[in-house]
Formats: sequence, C-alpha cells, structure tokens
Amino acid sequence: MRFSEIVSSLAEEFGEETLVAADEAAIQPYIEVPAGEIAPVCRFLFEAPELFFDFLACITGVDNGPEKGTMEVIYHLNSIPFGHNLVIKVTVERSPGNDELPKVPTVSDIWRTADWHEREIYDLFGISFERHPDMRRILMPADWEGFPLRKDYREQLYYHGIKVAYEDREDPGKFPGNMQTGFDISL
Repeated sequence: MRFSEIVSSLAEEFGEETLVAADEAAIQPYIEVPAGEIAPVCRFLFEAPELFFDFLACITGVDNGPEKGTMEVIYHLNSIPFGHNLVIKVTVERSPGNDELPKVPTVSDIWRTADWHEREIYDLFGISFERHPDMRRILMPADWEGFPLRKDYREQLYYHGIKVAYEDREDPGKFPGNMQTGFDISL
C-alpha cells in the first residue's frame, strides 16, 4: 500500500483535521497527529485488515530545544505481511506548565514493544506516557535528577553525596573540543 493510500484511509476514518501534516517528500515520509489522537490512530492502523501494522519497530524521542519549546515522539511502524511501513510524529510542548512533564498516551496496549521504548523516552527525555502500566526509569537510577538527552540537561555534581567524576572538567555542563560529545577530536 502506498503512503497516499494510508493517509487517505486515516483521513476517511478520523477526518482531515486529525492529520496535522503528511509529508510524502521527506526522506522517511511521515504523518503528524495530535498527541491525544496517537492511541486511536495506532489502534486503527493495527486493527484495519487492509493496513495491519503488526510491528512497532521503534519509538524515538527528540528534543527540539528550549528555543523552539517542543519535543517529538516518532513511531516507526511496519506491516510484515503487506510489506508497507509508516512513520508517525507527535509534537508536544517541552514544559506544559509548572515544571510538568509533557504527556503522550501510551500505545503499549497495542504493541508490547512500546513498553520499553516509552520507558526509555521517559527516562532520557522526560516525556511521560499516560496509562503506561509501569512508567518508571529504565536506564538511570530511580532517583536521578533530570533527563540526560534534553538539550538543557545539566549533569549532577554529586550523586548520593559522592562527587561525580567528569574527566577533570570544572564545569560538567561544558564539553571540551568542538563537538558536544565529551570527546576532544581536534588533531
């Protein structure tokens, strides 16, 4: 099934206004839906016999930075029997207010693989997934401060009273070299 046919099926089922954007010219063609619609859209993509997106390959978090004030959750879906794929994007505000975390409904009740992907995004980006059965950190310690893949993340100086070593840097928020990788690659 072609991208345009998938978009038409979604527009027919949910209405044109549900599709925030559809970009077939992108390197990976994608559709964008409002955060509140991601679960019903994914349920339809999974259950519709002509679509049958039975495989959630991955979910990725993206921080667009404090300047833009948004974050994204990107879903990569595949239909193994039909051989078609789809990328869905959801955009949320970085800080909806009062230091509240951005929220997106879970799709872990549709695809079990979403369970760990959503926990990883929560842990590293601070995007919470509503109705997730076990929304807790998966990579960082439970009491870790902040979300390490956010663009404004500041590394902790101490953890449980122990100074955290940062390769002899005075300011752990600054990276040596010309890249923000923590490695000096100058020759």
